[in-house]
Amino acid sequence: MKMASRALGNACASRAGFGVAPKQSLLGLPPSVKRRKSNGKSAIARTRSPARGTRALPRGADCALTVFVASLVILTQPRAAFAQADPASEPAVLAVAKVLPTVVNINTERVVRRTVRDPFEDFYAQFFGYNRVRPREIRQTLQSLGSGFIIDPAGYIVTNQHVVERAADLKIHVTTNDGKTYNAHYIAGDDKTDLAFIKIDAQTAFPFINLDNISPNLLGQTVIVVGNAVGYGSSISRGVLSAVKRNITVDDVEYKDLVQTDAAINPGNSGGPVIDLSGRLVGISSAKMAFTPQGVPTQGLGFAIPAEVVRDSVNRFKKMAQKRAGLNEAASVETSASNAQRLFGMQLQNLSQELSDALGYLRGRGVLITTVEPGSPAGEAGIERGMVVYRVGKSDVTAVQQVEALLAATQSGSNVNFTVGVIRAAGQNRELGAVSLTAR
Repeated sequence: MKMASRALGNACASRAGFGVAPKQSLLGLPPSVKRRKSNGKSAIARTRSPARGTRALPRGADCALTVFVASLVILTQPRAAFAQADPASEPAVLAVAKVLPTVVNINTERVVRRTVRDPFEDFYAQFFGYNRVRPREIRQTLQSLGSGFIIDPAGYIVTNQHVVERAADLKIHVTTNDGKTYNAHYIAGDDKTDLAFIKIDAQTAFPFINLDNISPNLLGQTVIVVGNAVGYGSSISRGVLSAVKRNITVDDVEYKDLVQTDAAINPGNSGGPVIDLSGRLVGISSAKMAFTPQGVPTQGLGFAIPAEVVRDSVNRFKKMAQKRAGLNEAASVETSASNAQRLFGMQLQNLSQELSDALGYLRGRGVLITTVEPGSPAGEAGIERGMVVYRVGKSDVTAVQQVEALLAATQSGSNVNFTVGVIRAAGQNRELGAVSLTAR
């Protein structure tokens, strides 16, 4: 615009005579005097002056007016030529648009059994030496929210282990960015790296993040945290990669070689991806690592599990999934017409050493429940997939054949007692319950 105004000013200067000698007539008369003829004689007449009451524009004023009008025309032109680049073409916007369809919100629901006692009964027992009634057992549902992202078109998801803690009665619901909700099941996990592997129960192709092309993780590079921050889906925060190879201790567990960022990481972001401006994986954010050992939130300091660790863990988890798939195929043939399914709506599977280790269950005990039919006696009693049958009646069981033999003489309407639950490896976290089921 300045160049255009300057050009107009130069042109007006030339027209107004600025910087050049005024043009003289042949007789040397000024421009305001002109020659005319009257009765054949030449006469010199002065041009008429402006009428009284009017003012003539000073010399060059018409050019100034022209420059002013031209400037207005330039200013009123579309501003696209003078504005910055379209925000839709910013690298950060493009990276988020690329990754967001792969990010999921994870809602887990876990049923916990607790024994409660009336305080008055404790007072009564203190003075009389016995309890009048037995303690009651209640079921409490615990929910948690987190994030994850798809790393395979078949629907395999990586998240934090603490988001989907291994539990026999765990329900996992996954919501994709387009608002669709799916059921998912736990495959494997690792407490040392705080990583877990789950799969969506759906036969469709999903967008995914390619772990074969990860970020170089350079200090100072821009990073973006994507996830379900504080329960708000599709939340974005932005920062830089502040440090690498960080070692921190949380809940007496040491996590090594973490990447550090100043991007905001909040509860709910756990398990979500941290990406660079090309949409490549930098790491997996973990909200529990954004607090000091005393539980105080850190200021501008967050940690993520590096992409290299994620990639190596996923390769290990996939091998576990392949082994488990082969076991499930063998079990489906073995239990195709079982008494447990026909009478109580349960499909059972032998717990091999490999499967017990993958699930974290005690070896050599019980039979795994792989499917529970909705509306069946087992389903109505609250038995869920992933639980283990340890006892039928008064007999301990370690194989499907034992359960089938014990149920062979069961008739419709008969009651059978089952001891169901989970015994963890090394005998920790025993969650067992006695259930009486009526055969259908």
